[in-house]
Amino acid sequence: MDAMEFFISSAGEWRSQRSTHHLAFRQAEVGDSNIQVTALGADDARVAEICQMHEVDPIRAAGGAFVTWHGSMAWDKDDENHKGSTVFAIVPDPENPRQGLMLRERGYAEIMPVAGRFEMDDQDGLLLITEYETMSSIERFWFANPNVRMRTSSVKRFGGFSTSTFCTEVRVEPDAASEPAATEAAATEFYSALGW
Repeated sequence: MDAMEFFISSAGEWRSQRSTHHLAFRQAEVGDSNIQVTALGADDARVAEICQMHEVDPIRAAGGAFVTWHGSMAWDKDDENHKGSTVFAIVPDPENPRQGLMLRERGYAEIMPVAGRFEMDDQDGLLLITEYETMSSIERFWFANPNVRMRTSSVKRFGGFSTSTFCTEVRVEPDAASEPAATEAAATEFYSALGW
C-alpha cells in the first residue's frame, strides 16, 4: 500500500473518539468528532493549487484528499469549536512511492500551510512528520480493519513533549441509522474496555 491507496481506503465518513494527554498538567481530556474524507485524483484542481502554494510542480503529485471535521473536547469553552477543513497533496519520492512530501493547506498543530514528510511503515501505517516554526508533530494512522482506523499523535514544543493523543475512528455506514453496523458494536466494546 502507498499513501494514495491509504487515502482511498480512508474515503468516507468517520466517527472519532479521542483521548488527549496534556503531559505538563498530567491530565487527560476526552472528545469526539465527525470526519469526512474525500480522496482527490492527481488532476484535481485543489491538489494543483496546494502544490503551487508550496512551489512544487503539480505533475509530481500522486493525488490527495479533502478532509473536513467537526468535534468537541471536554475542556472546551463556550466560544471554542473544533471545526475545519484542509486539503492534502501527496508528492512521492521518485525512487520510493511509500515516502515523500505531504503538502497541507492547514497543519495539525498550527493553522497555517505546511509541508511535512510521510512514510509508510512495514505494517502499512501512514506516518506524518511535520516541523513547524515553534513545534513539531508526529502522527501515525493505521487500519485495525477496513472500517476501524486508529490514530496517534504527539506534539513537541520548547524542548519537550506537550500533548499526546489517541483516536479510534469508526466508519459511518450509509445504513447505520437503520441497522447498527457490526464494526460500531465492536468499537463500543473497545471503548468500554478502555473505560470510556
